[in-house]
Amino acid sequence: MDCRSAAFALTQIATLLELHDEDRFSVRAMQTAARVVASHGETDLGQAMARDLAAEDVIAPAAIEVLRDLAMSNGSALLERLQEETPEGLLEMLRVPGLGPSRIRSIHDGLHIDSLLDLELAARDGRLAELPKFGAKTAEKILKGIADLRATGAYVLWQHGRAEAERIAEAIRANPDVLRLEIAGSIRRRMEIVRDVDVVCAVRGSPSVVAASFAQLRGVKEVLGGGGRTLSLRLEDGVRVDVHCVRPEQFALALWRATGSSAHVKQITERAAGLGFVLAGDELRDRDGALVSIPDEPALYARLGLAYVVPEQREAMGEVEAAARGPFPTLITEADLVGALHCHSQYSDGGATISDMANAARARGLRYLGVSDHSQSNTYAGGLARDAILRQHDEIDALNAHYVAQGIGFRVLKGIEADILPCGRVDYDAAFLDRFDFVIGSVHSRYGMNERQMTDRVLKALDDPHLTILGHPTGRLLLTREPYAIDIAAIIEKAGAVGVAVELNADPHRLDIDWRACRIAQEKGALVSIGPDAHSPQGFEHLELGIASARKGWLTPANVLNTRTADEVLAFARARRGGVASTLPPLRVMQG
Repeated sequence: MDCRSAAFALTQIATLLELHDEDRFSVRAMQTAARVVASHGETDLGQAMARDLAAEDVIAPAAIEVLRDLAMSNGSALLERLQEETPEGLLEMLRVPGLGPSRIRSIHDGLHIDSLLDLELAARDGRLAELPKFGAKTAEKILKGIADLRATGAYVLWQHGRAEAERIAEAIRANPDVLRLEIAGSIRRRMEIVRDVDVVCAVRGSPSVVAASFAQLRGVKEVLGGGGRTLSLRLEDGVRVDVHCVRPEQFALALWRATGSSAHVKQITERAAGLGFVLAGDELRDRDGALVSIPDEPALYARLGLAYVVPEQREAMGEVEAAARGPFPTLITEADLVGALHCHSQYSDGGATISDMANAARARGLRYLGVSDHSQSNTYAGGLARDAILRQHDEIDALNAHYVAQGIGFRVLKGIEADILPCGRVDYDAAFLDRFDFVIGSVHSRYGMNERQMTDRVLKALDDPHLTILGHPTGRLLLTREPYAIDIAAIIEKAGAVGVAVELNADPHRLDIDWRACRIAQEKGALVSIGPDAHSPQGFEHLELGIASARKGWLTPANVLNTRTADEVLAFARARRGGVASTLPPLRVMQG
């Protein structure tokens, strides 16, 4: 690691210490150390430590300890701990220009806000202005900071982009000349992060005239392009919007083109040309120049001799070739999920009781809940000592007995999210792990390992017969933390071989594994577990995006562990403990 990178890590630590309301001397110590270390530029950190930095009397001992950690392991245990202790949404809020850690802490403490989307809503509806030492001017400055972030073309998480798109679509639908409207682009394709909003409108009258009228929409700051049927706008809150207006008979092709991806559109256009068609603009013409009617998107694919490709799959990753061979297997939907196996309660860092979480799962249509609080080594997330686990298991037993007595077809499973320790061991000893119905193993520390070290660490954990599911396998936090170095293909291949499911963590900040790795899991025969990582009843909403990501990865119900019944999941875990990787019963189709 060079000194410039080390200085950045120290600056991150200072910011997070302030966010956690640590004493100002600790914050200043890290800030001072960052300035000193940065002055050494791209010098190797180890060399600088040996020659100069250790002798700098302005660098506090705590900062020296961080530097030694960085030099030895290419990571910082303190930084990792602070990142894990910080709600992902607060890390996201740190990207907003002019919004510092002390204000974010005040917002979180005062309004329990932990996402950029909720922050913007609070600034708009007046709640932010009512906080002590805030006021209307501060709320306006924060809204401007969010707008500035968007104006730079910065990406946002999918759910934030969709919320913006729906708000804009509602305003456009109010135009009496708009007959039909759909959100398109990367939002429709369910990309993890998005930048722009694309909207397609079927209109009465002249499309170019209707498009021009949207320049007068409330909240429009700037017209970036127009003069035809497409108008590009930048709103006062920084959002860029492309509005495509077409005649009703052109709507299907316009929606298809605006949905993208551009590479997919190119492949389909080339296939059309090879068949003698011309696919240009929002029209399809045959070899004689006659207009071909395309009432909807499936009709376009059918006309070109292809099976229908759903929007999530349109990424030019083999879907056109697959569509030419015939219909796709039926992709998974949320209705296929029977249970959720990654959920937290008040026993560790969750915000609700087990009973509350179970009720929320039942309301979502699920039939079992896997409680998986953090294990003992994860102290910063309230990891559970053995006596707490025993109390939790007694509570689960009582709750399940209540369900049986009341004739309620629901069950709570005893799980744990056990840390995969740096040595590759799964937290707790084998005898204690035997107490759990299933075990999720996750990395929560030492992200700075190189690829070989991290891969070996996780491969060793996969050898533990207690491990049922490998949790969020790359450790990424979208827009705030890169994945740690790991050979994910090798990990998935071994998971498939030994009978461990690989998690698709559906938290919008994670989506880990991502949809590209889902394709690898399918090829290697590894089951995927779609886990909401719910820390509150609202967390079950994550399943929607988890399913979308699974569909992007071409997963069917048969590829997903928690489309099985609770008994089948338990059989899967028992088979793993017995050293058998292939005893999962065939998928049972669940009836409403």
